[in-house]
Amino acid sequence: MQLQMFHTHPTLMEAPHWHAQVEVNFIVQGKVHYLMADRELVLTKGDLCLFWGGIPHQMDWRSDDTIYAGAHLPLVHFFRLNLPTGIQQHLMAGQVLILRATDPADGCNFERWNLYARSGDAAKAAHAVNELLLRIERMRFEPYELLPGAAVADTAGAFDQRALPLALRICAYIADNFRDDISITDIAAEFAIHPKYAMSVFRRSTGMTLNEYLNLLRLSYAQAMLMREDANVLHIAMESGFGSLSAFNKSFRRLAGMTPSSFRRAGSTA
Repeated sequence: MQLQMFHTHPTLMEAPHWHAQVEVNFIVQGKVHYLMADRELVLTKGDLCLFWGGIPHQMDWRSDDTIYAGAHLPLVHFFRLNLPTGIQQHLMAGQVLILRATDPADGCNFERWNLYARSGDAAKAAHAVNELLLRIERMRFEPYELLPGAAVADTAGAFDQRALPLALRICAYIADNFRDDISITDIAAEFAIHPKYAMSVFRRSTGMTLNEYLNLLRLSYAQAMLMREDANVLHIAMESGFGSLSAFNKSFRRLAGMTPSSFRRAGSTA
């Protein structure tokens, strides 16, 4: 899954959504309000934040003049970032990183990166991605905080940096094949390792199980398809890689707190 950028006047969300990337938000102007799991988050002009998109989140209010920019970072980019020790672990555990004393040039830069990313020019798109990643890494030299009220840990905790290269290759493989009928055994066979070792490496490196990540990618894809006017729930369940409608409904309800049909109806009235 490719890194996606945006620079826009946001549309309010009628229901929570999620995705299998880390989200970067920069508020160019205005003010937004998020519902995010069991907390609320308010961002104002100049705020830059990162959070794990796998946690259902909903922008339920924004000022009329709001412009926000940012990106969805696939895990293969996120875990390669040179961030302060423990930051990746905190974000994958559901915390939100926020910088409020940002650079005055950030607004212009985010606008340019979005234009480059959408230009159709591969060199410009690559340049935009590289600049964005460097901007995120620069946060180590700036004041930042982790919400809600967590101190910045100086430990990598249970995360195993040595296993990370293999885990990132597994991430990329799953992203390319999640719509197929693949299992943990298939994933392990692709890398000539034991399934238990694959599960252990992935969990230690990302904080998630292989099944959690695989299901999240499938649900993210299904969520986008459900927003279409001609959405058929059974067809979407099969296209997203779920083996049955009951498995799809169970996974969707567990994450979203509603059935796929209810989510589709909420989206159609947005």
